[in-house]
Amino acid sequence: MSSLSFPPTRAVGRGAAWYRGDCHVHSVHSDGELAPEELAVRARAAGLDFIATTEHNSAAAPGAWGHLATDDFLIVLGEEVTTKTGHWLALGTNPGQVVDWNHQVSDGLIDQCLDQVHQVGGLCVAAHPHAPYPSGDFMFPFRGFDVVEVWNGLWTSDRPWNADNEATLAEWGMSLAADIHTGSWRPAMGNSDTHLEGQIGIPHTVVFVEELSTEAILAGIRAGRSWIAESADVNVSFTANAHRRVAGVGERLATHGGQVEAQAAVQGVPMGTVSFHTDRGEVHRAPLPGDGAGVVRWDTTAGDSAFVRIEVRHPNGHVAALTNPIILT
Repeated sequence: MSSLSFPPTRAVGRGAAWYRGDCHVHSVHSDGELAPEELAVRARAAGLDFIATTEHNSAAAPGAWGHLATDDFLIVLGEEVTTKTGHWLALGTNPGQVVDWNHQVSDGLIDQCLDQVHQVGGLCVAAHPHAPYPSGDFMFPFRGFDVVEVWNGLWTSDRPWNADNEATLAEWGMSLAADIHTGSWRPAMGNSDTHLEGQIGIPHTVVFVEELSTEAILAGIRAGRSWIAESADVNVSFTANAHRRVAGVGERLATHGGQVEAQAAVQGVPMGTVSFHTDRGEVHRAPLPGDGAGVVRWDTTAGDSAFVRIEVRHPNGHVAALTNPIILT
């Protein structure tokens, strides 16, 4: 293990940096327990730089959120669309805009609804695709959606990672090779789905953007320039380099047939493991020391690996962090 070096994940003002955010949050204006003011306070205390309002089948209540945004804390407007055959998030909607929820796989209306969001520059996220309740299973094809929520928050206070998330992660991971080959891969994101006290930011998405704005955040998530953390106590830096060229999460690395070194620097996961995944599945695994901070490296080529991504897990197998892929060409 060598010394650790991490780019800043919080920045004063609106400059280029990694920003932490939770894009699936419910307040008292749908079926949440907390008022917007309480959620904003708790989000900042959890180390978040932005959140998205996603009340069920309704727009953000007029006047409820705008006054809570500041130069260093962004609020993105959105909606959780709870259809009869799966839920999805509409992020970056206009004030007062409501996306119709009364549709299902069989009626063919999903493309029309997705278009409503895309026309205003918004992002469509397949939410908790294997949620264990009626209408929770996501029956729509992922075609037309921009992102998959592979990690959804707590069902109970002591289960931060559960079987439905594991199923979604496996499904997303297995689809990456074909999707990257066709140029249509969908990044992963993680959100808390906050309804109750103590849930916000567990997990959240960490995205690299040039400034803290709705447009930049949505563009960064759409491009996959992001990774998922269980909390702000976890930090990950993941890069790949070949012939002095370096690429980060969500980027493409032109290797010109040469050797590629992938490097993961992790902090905050004591006795955890780091695993590297490609289109061949899991290809390498290494332990982290007792203080949870370490650097793990693995070599490959573009001929052997179309992409590389990492997962960081606790000793009990629960995920602490995971990244979107770096694509090797």
